[in-house]
Amino acid sequence: MTDDGVSPLRVVQWATGNIGTRSLGGVVDHPGMTLVGVYVFSPDKAGLDAGELCGLDPTGVAATRDVDEILDLGADCVLYMPRQCDVDVVCRLLASGANIVTTRGEFHHPAGMEAETRRGGTSIHSTGSSPGFITEAVPLVLTSIQRKLERLVIEEFADLSRRDSPDLLFDLMGFGGDPDSFGESRWSHGVQSFGPSLRSLAEALSLPLDEVVGTGELAVASRTTEIAAGTLEAGTVAAQRMRVMGMRNGRELLGFAATWYCTTDLDPVWDLRATGWRIAVVGDAPLDVELRFAVPLEEMGAWTPGYTANRAVNAVPVVCAAPPGIRTTVDLPQIIGTLADGGPGPVAGRQQPVP
Repeated sequence: MTDDGVSPLRVVQWATGNIGTRSLGGVVDHPGMTLVGVYVFSPDKAGLDAGELCGLDPTGVAATRDVDEILDLGADCVLYMPRQCDVDVVCRLLASGANIVTTRGEFHHPAGMEAETRRGGTSIHSTGSSPGFITEAVPLVLTSIQRKLERLVIEEFADLSRRDSPDLLFDLMGFGGDPDSFGESRWSHGVQSFGPSLRSLAEALSLPLDEVVGTGELAVASRTTEIAAGTLEAGTVAAQRMRVMGMRNGRELLGFAATWYCTTDLDPVWDLRATGWRIAVVGDAPLDVELRFAVPLEEMGAWTPGYTANRAVNAVPVVCAAPPGIRTTVDLPQIIGTLADGGPGPVAGRQQPVP
């Protein structure tokens, strides 16, 4: 029992990548939750104690690769965080009676998926930092002081110059490559990832979108530069901007732009900001809001998983209490975390950064 006499929620962590590992630790430390299972994809992780996977003391819960074992646990909620969504597995989890909170983007917009999620009388909710917090929760607050909205644009900036991840930057994201051979098909990925969230926001504002379109642009390094991941040669891809536009009546009503850059020495010159977000609201109460990640660049990779994982963990109680179906940010009450006292002292094994 918790301090208020309520039985803790029985929670499963599904997948233990960077975000899943942070989420796992959040569940273990949460006073209102009991970890009952961990699903992993790697054979090397199977059988390991959950505490070992997230850097905490032993929990007595061993990781498994057996889906049926997870289904038999009778969990209240599964934190579903794989690299790829398996809709069949999602439906099996829901049918077993488990609610789902996921950082996958497929469930931000319920249209056309409702029937499959009702089989177990359970709920599923997609959230995270982006999309999620910055594309739904924050804009809903900012538009609450508007009566007319002309345009709302969210800009995300990520300075990757101190990110020591050559496989991620060079091989996966294409930095340091020939701009002429850059696969522009990835811009359509932005529509798939952020389009459902923008549609959900627009409908909440009673301004449904006609379509969502995606585009993007590149900038190259104006000179050869050394970054933490290696050498960025002059003339190679050094910055990428993915743009997703929610169109209504022939104009952009809602927009999301993600700008990733490895140097500020770019050709052409771009207007860049520190890692974080900016939201511009053009309406009858105009706003220009900036949220900066107060983390040293060289430690960004260690801290950023929390921006996504923490909101998912905090959403578990409200999703478990929600009516069955795909639940959007609009459907749910305000997500308020049961927080630990974070200072002074180490947080999640690290000292809290000073803004």
